[in-house]
Amino acid sequence: MSDSIVYKADCRHFRGDIPCRPHKQEGVHCADCPHYDPTDRNILIIKLGAIGDVIRTTPLLQRLRKEYPGARIWWLTQSPEVLPSTVDIKLRFDMASVISLLAVNFDVVINLDKDREACAILDRLEASVKKGFTIRNGICAPIDADAEHKFLTGIFDDLNKKNTRHYVEEMFEICGYDWQGEEYILEAEEEFDLEAAAKRLGLLLDTNKPIIGLNTGCGGRWTSRLWPEEHWRRLARELIDHGMQPLFLGGAQEHEKNDRMARKSGGLYLGHFPLKTFIALMNKCDVIVSAVTMAMHIAIGLHKPLVLFNNIFNPKEFELYGRGEILEPSKECTCFFQPTCQRDDYRCMDHLEVDRVLEAVNRWAEMKGSGAPA
Repeated sequence: MSDSIVYKADCRHFRGDIPCRPHKQEGVHCADCPHYDPTDRNILIIKLGAIGDVIRTTPLLQRLRKEYPGARIWWLTQSPEVLPSTVDIKLRFDMASVISLLAVNFDVVINLDKDREACAILDRLEASVKKGFTIRNGICAPIDADAEHKFLTGIFDDLNKKNTRHYVEEMFEICGYDWQGEEYILEAEEEFDLEAAAKRLGLLLDTNKPIIGLNTGCGGRWTSRLWPEEHWRRLARELIDHGMQPLFLGGAQEHEKNDRMARKSGGLYLGHFPLKTFIALMNKCDVIVSAVTMAMHIAIGLHKPLVLFNNIFNPKEFELYGRGEILEPSKECTCFFQPTCQRDDYRCMDHLEVDRVLEAVNRWAEMKGSGAPA
C-alpha cells in the first residue's frame, strides 16, 4: 500500500502525527488535494512574555508573510491562545516544545525577549539567520546592530526616557525592517451576548447607548498605575449622566472592586471571564478606558477607540493607530518604570482628573457614533 500512497510533508496543512484538516473534512489525499499549499522554509518567533506583549508583536506576521509567503511560521510563547490563525505552529513554552524545536533546522529564528531562557533557546537552535537577543556568558546580548537600540533602552532609564520609537517600530527594527503601519492581529473568536448576560444578573442594559468599557486594573505588581476608586465611580456616574453605559472590566483580581464600584455608581459589571470571552466582551464596547495593561493591547487589536492612562512609561512607546489618546497626570510622575509609587507627598494618579477623562471619552464616542474614521 505504501508504494501507491503519496504524502506531501511540505504542505502547510500536513501534520504527520494525525490527519490534516482537509482530509478530515473532505477525505482528500495529498496526490490530488486542491488545498495543497507548499512551504519552503521554517521561521520561528520567540516571544514568551505577557499576553499584551505577545499581542503587540503580531504586526510582524504581516511583514513576514509578505517577505516569505511560502514560510511555515512557528511561535513559542506562554500565551498561544492569543496567536492568530496566520501562525502555522503554536507552541506553549514548556520542555516538550523546546525539545521539539531542537530537532528543526530553521531558516530564520527571531527572539524578541531578553529573558535568559529565551536567549538560551535561540543560542541552541540551528538557524541560517538569527535576529534579536542571544546569551553570552549567561547574560542577554544583542545579536547584531539591529537589536542594539532596544537592548540599550532596556538597561538605561535615561535612554528609555529619550526614546522616540514606539514598541512595534522597535520590534520591526530588531528584525531589520521598517514599520509601515502594520496593525495588531487579534481574532475575536467568540460572541458575547450582553443583553443575556445582564438579564441573568437582573441588570438593566440599554444597547442604544454607547458602551464605555472601564478597565480598572493593572496587575498586582504595578500599583503605581492604579487610578483611585472614587475617580472610577465618579467617571461612571458622569458617563451615565451623559447618556452612556459604563461597563466595568477586569479579571479575578478586580472582581470585588468592580462589583463594589458598579453598585455604588450605577455602572454595569457582568463579572470576570476566561481570556477569549473577555476579548469578546471588550469587542462589544464602543470606547475603552484603561491603564497600560493587557486590556490596552486587546483594545488596539480590536480597533477600539482607546483613552489610555499613562504615568510611569515613556508615552512614545505606545502606538494607538490614530484611534485614541494618552492622558497623563497633571502633577509630574517621578517614578519612571517603578511598580509602586515612590513619593510621600502625593500620588500622581490622584491628579489625573475625571473631567479630562470624561472629555476624552466624549470625543471618541462622538467620533465613533458619527461614523468618522478613528
